[in-house]
Amino acid sequence: MSQPLDAAHRHCQSLQDAISTLRRNSLRRLAEWGTHLGTVLPVGGRLLAAGNGGSAAQAQHLTAELVGRYQQDRPAYSAIALHAETSSVTAIGNDYGFGQVFARQVAAHGRPGDVLLLLSTSGRSDNLLAAAETARDAELRVWALTGPRPNPLADAADEAVCVDSPSSATVQEAHLIAVHILCEHFDAVSGAPRAAQAAAGVPLEVAVADRDGAL
Repeated sequence: MSQPLDAAHRHCQSLQDAISTLRRNSLRRLAEWGTHLGTVLPVGGRLLAAGNGGSAAQAQHLTAELVGRYQQDRPAYSAIALHAETSSVTAIGNDYGFGQVFARQVAAHGRPGDVLLLLSTSGRSDNLLAAAETARDAELRVWALTGPRPNPLADAADEAVCVDSPSSATVQEAHLIAVHILCEHFDAVSGAPRAAQAAAGVPLEVAVADRDGAL
């Protein structure tokens, strides 16, 4: 077997191993995340998402699925990829430093009951840790998609899904699968809560409180 082909087989095996572990350990949590978003976004809540490099692309992929659609036609929901706000990122980075590019936006856009999802292969990015701290102070729920535990971002989040692989490429590929699983569960539950809450005229704060009690 040629060296490039052997490397390709190792890459595929690494992904297969990571997905097997994800399937065994994290499907329930991803389903809970999708259900949680399905009760928050349809009543006026918002998802904020951020990452660096390839993880930024994954975060933006998720927000695109929610603002647009995943598989079925449905209303658009509020989801912002913070790293994609280029004028804000460059202005904040210039004035406050790169470590604050996400935290400052969380302070601007986040409201109690919203969700912040942070993606990182290492779980050690200072700007994501600062965003998590700001979000917790502002009463957002913080989720993290990271590489292997232990890592500071998983510890700083309310909940985390950690892909157990030493390969950053494998972690990012598994994160994409996790994003799609989350979207599948969101689509499954987002219609009914929206209709029920809208009919009852329930504000976001009350809906969030009811949701948290149910979970």
